[in-house]
Amino acid sequence: MTDDLESFGSLSDYSLQINRWLLKPIGAWPLSASISRMERIIWFLLIVVCYCLILSTVIPSILHIVLEAENFHMKLQVLGPLGQWFVGMINYTWLLLHSKDIQGCVQHVQEDWCIVTRLEDQRIMLKNAKYGRYVAASCAIFMQTSIMCKCLVTAFTTQVIEDGNETRILRMLPCPVYKEIIPVDTNPTNEIFLATQFLSGFIVTATTVGAFGMTAVFAGHACGQLNVLMSWITEFVNQSRDENKNLYFTEIGVIVEHHLRVLSFIDRIKNVMSTICFVELFKATLDICMLGYYILTEWESHDIQNLTTYFMILISMCGNIFLMCYIGEILTEQCKKVGEVVYMSNWYYLPYKDILDLILIILRSSVVFKFTAGKILHMSMYTFSDVIKSSFTYLNLLRQTM
Repeated sequence: MTDDLESFGSLSDYSLQINRWLLKPIGAWPLSASISRMERIIWFLLIVVCYCLILSTVIPSILHIVLEAENFHMKLQVLGPLGQWFVGMINYTWLLLHSKDIQGCVQHVQEDWCIVTRLEDQRIMLKNAKYGRYVAASCAIFMQTSIMCKCLVTAFTTQVIEDGNETRILRMLPCPVYKEIIPVDTNPTNEIFLATQFLSGFIVTATTVGAFGMTAVFAGHACGQLNVLMSWITEFVNQSRDENKNLYFTEIGVIVEHHLRVLSFIDRIKNVMSTICFVELFKATLDICMLGYYILTEWESHDIQNLTTYFMILISMCGNIFLMCYIGEILTEQCKKVGEVVYMSNWYYLPYKDILDLILIILRSSVVFKFTAGKILHMSMYTFSDVIKSSFTYLNLLRQTM
């Protein structure tokens, strides 16, 4: 194993560290049973602060849409950013409610690294852990950068207000608020709410990126376990012709138990992430539509800064949904591949009893696993294409109002 991993303390920590960095600052990383009472109080206060920051953006923006926005175009301009905050709050709540399930997945990953002790098997697991880590890091970089760039571009846009003999220069807010309740056209209220929306924007983006990152890391770990399982099956079948009796697998039960363990882990991933995937698919359909509308609007005014940020957000959102759908398809294919590896091996050299055991593995693998969103939509490349087509269909309807 490479020397670079020694600084991470353990191999399991290497695969989970990016997600811990994203979710721990906002209190969404599951707590261990060994933490002190003071740490639990700090964790609770952190969650309260995060909710207050998110609600301080969401509620005034909803009031602005309902009571202050004068026309349909102005409502649409606020609806896109507000949707990002609102869905982020839903994801944040879901992560908190399912912290025990997430902790179970984390413990499963840690136990797998302890169970699989052979160097060649750990290399297979590490290769897949690197893929999951890179995907989590890429999602974090692109999503956080695009959202923060949008907030910065909006903040650097100023508005001059003349009140009698006084002239004030105010910065625009990423999410407009209802001015009858909150006087954001005065200082220092304007700066306070600008800072608040920056912090809340980081929080809601971190929840989305954290959910995507955990799915990628857990799915990468599951694929690594399936690859290890397939190598075990091939080794078990081939060693039957070897006269050397010093074999790693003395019984096929080791393989069967590990197969069932991997499938149970995949079911855990599906149960934890199913609702978040459904919410993100729904949000992505509307967001891609809204971003297309914003791009067409800004294209007419030749606003290069806004166009650049909108394109960045659009690319990151499409990339995240593509990765989620691709992960679902890869997991389905990998689960089916276990049965194919068994059939394509030299099983006909095995004793009759072992052949029957291998048939049971084939039968279990023939049960098609589907990574679903809300137990409704199968996460696959077909679903990704349906999301894109639906988004552009809604965009065509919006164009009729321009």
